[in-house]
Amino acid sequence: MDEMDRRLLALLQQDATTAYAALGKEIGLSAGAAHERVRKLRERGVIRRTTIEVDPAALDQGVLAFVMVDSTSWMGDSAAAFAAIPEIQEAHVIAGSASVLVKVRTSSTEQLQDVLRRLYAIDGVSGTQATVSLETFFERPVSPVPPTS
Repeated sequence: MDEMDRRLLALLQQDATTAYAALGKEIGLSAGAAHERVRKLRERGVIRRTTIEVDPAALDQGVLAFVMVDSTSWMGDSAAAFAAIPEIQEAHVIAGSASVLVKVRTSSTEQLQDVLRRLYAIDGVSGTQATVSLETFFERPVSPVPPTS
């Protein structure tokens, strides 16, 4: 991946609906060349999907919690069980005192409690520790441009 690809990715992360002509103009390519580069980035799996960002509060999903999940066995084969709980946005097998870290969005703490109950139903889960976020300062996507020191 070269610098031009990285610049294209950064522009698309700001607005995935940007026209190829505008993308090309921004980085000094024709619309066709910009389109071809984006097509190749998709083909190689660099661009995995195109989506929109929605305000969780607008969908009554204002409660954000990170839950550490303890287990009595290896949880690496339990992805489908975690994915079956729709309130879980992310699930990560981690190293440390817990086995899995999940990001959960719900409309209320009562609904969060219900998610915790459903987590306990997953085979091997022996405990949870939930941390509720009071405010999100920012969330940032993976940057295609390496940070400068």
